[in-house]
Amino acid sequence: MANHINQGALSAMFTGGGTPDAQPVVQCVQIKPLVGQQGTSERYRVVFSDIRNFCQSMLATQANHVVTDGKLKKGCFVRLKSFQANSYKGKRILIVLDLEVLEELGECEKIGEPKTLEISQDEDVKPNPTTISTGGFYGSKPEQKYQPQQQSLPSRTTAPSSSSHGNIYPIEALSPYANKWTIKARCTNKSEVKTWHNKNGEGKLFSVNLLDESGEIKATGFNDQCDALYEIFQEGSVYYVTSPCRVQLAKKQFTNLNNDYELSFERDTLVEKAEEQDGVPQVRFNFINIGDLQSVEKDSVIDTIGILKEVGETSQIVSKTTSKPYDKRELTLVDNTGYSVRLTIWGNSAASFDVAPESVLAFKGVKVSDFGGRSLSLLSSGSMSIDPDIDEAHKLKGWYDAQGRTDTFASHASMSAGMGAAGGRTDASKTIIQVKEENLGMSETTDYFTTKATIIYIKQDNVSYAACASPDCNKKVIEQEPGQWRCEKCDKTFPKPEYRYIMSLNVSDHTGQIWLSCFDDVGRMIMGMGADQLNELKENDDKAAGEVFQEANCQTYIFKCRAKMDNFQDQQRVRYQVSGASPLNYSHESTKLANLIKLYNI
Repeated sequence: MANHINQGALSAMFTGGGTPDAQPVVQCVQIKPLVGQQGTSERYRVVFSDIRNFCQSMLATQANHVVTDGKLKKGCFVRLKSFQANSYKGKRILIVLDLEVLEELGECEKIGEPKTLEISQDEDVKPNPTTISTGGFYGSKPEQKYQPQQQSLPSRTTAPSSSSHGNIYPIEALSPYANKWTIKARCTNKSEVKTWHNKNGEGKLFSVNLLDESGEIKATGFNDQCDALYEIFQEGSVYYVTSPCRVQLAKKQFTNLNNDYELSFERDTLVEKAEEQDGVPQVRFNFINIGDLQSVEKDSVIDTIGILKEVGETSQIVSKTTSKPYDKRELTLVDNTGYSVRLTIWGNSAASFDVAPESVLAFKGVKVSDFGGRSLSLLSSGSMSIDPDIDEAHKLKGWYDAQGRTDTFASHASMSAGMGAAGGRTDASKTIIQVKEENLGMSETTDYFTTKATIIYIKQDNVSYAACASPDCNKKVIEQEPGQWRCEKCDKTFPKPEYRYIMSLNVSDHTGQIWLSCFDDVGRMIMGMGADQLNELKENDDKAAGEVFQEANCQTYIFKCRAKMDNFQDQQRVRYQVSGASPLNYSHESTKLANLIKLYNI
């Protein structure tokens, strides 16, 4: 097997000595998964040997499939098709962007006694024309003269006018260990400038999504960098971005990009618009048909494309966290699957939306909700393209002009309504964070949901009110004098009122907590007694009343709720009102969990 391996290839990759092979064959002698941040793609460290030397290597995530498919194994032989040689703290590190497992050669024990590749402090790391040259990617860059050269990344070309950017790195290869690098990427999305105010001060930021052939990454500019760079970036244009620029773990809750890292512009980060705007891909889409949304997991972030069938009016909601108003607009999209879907856009995109119906709209980064069966919401990090020049758009337009204009379309909402018609309205089960993230109650209509939560606090002040004793009245009564309680509605006076619960509960699940309002029926079940009895207990034995509240805490129920916008002290807020509650049915809950486990095919 030794005759198949290009001996000395690993050393030549880093030093440029001898005649390096364009696609050397080496042996894999070790594979080890790396523990990463929760929610990020798994990474793999691989050790390759060319018999003379062995070298630590890192697989780019785009090459992970050779491990997950079971092709890359200890002892197998591989052809390195695209790679990047780096040095870091006296060690050689190879970033492998593309490789081919030579399965016909089989597997065997480690061949020879290879020695580790080491780098001396005065050794010059020379760019290798068959790889993407390091430029000191993992450490201080040795002094060297660059010559205009062809980059090694497949189909990437560098025009003579960009020779000053000789070291163009793929986005996929960026990591926190990077020192000096330049990427050439297209700005596919630019956010609005956002401001914040908190106890630590105030500031502003904006972000862009940058795309090249290897992948996509988010970059953010804060304060001074926001002022300096915001006007430079324009969506659709290509830029050179040169370090210093911080590479850090991505905050997955704020981005929909498939990258473990993100960039943060620094004071000396250099951003230049490229003279040549070609050679870098346009926005990449991974479309999901509207008809397939029912099978897409809730809260997934997807791309979709459709014909704009209807445009709703702009409306406003008030954020319950910032009390600021936000514009929203609902669009209706259809496609050739025969389905329609409601998609919500926000902010300036909603206010300035001026697209003619029957245009083709392509969305990147929309969140799937199960509200109304299935609906979509454009994320702040997402983007919208109008009549894009792509095959999917041309096919969709051709179908619509030929027959789609006169077709009728089903909605996912009507599917859900049909499934629940026999048993009345079925309220979707939500976690608390889903209730908040989906903005339930912020629309003009009332939203209904159920949630499984545990009571963690009950407000003991004003837990009940004095109500009219007449059947079916329940209005509040006023004590005019001792033993005289008057109901204005019934125009009657009673010797004593009937106390009824009007409770505020703070409930929690594994995702967060929320305040719920509930009335007498639910209050009786939670407290285990009527409001009259509790009120009497509070007057006569405050300690015993406290024990009743303590006993009601830490109990878990299925709450059936409705969410609706309410006005309180001249401010709008969402009120979550409990219409019914029931203790846990452990048999039913166990069955649900068992069915969920089955979905994982364990």
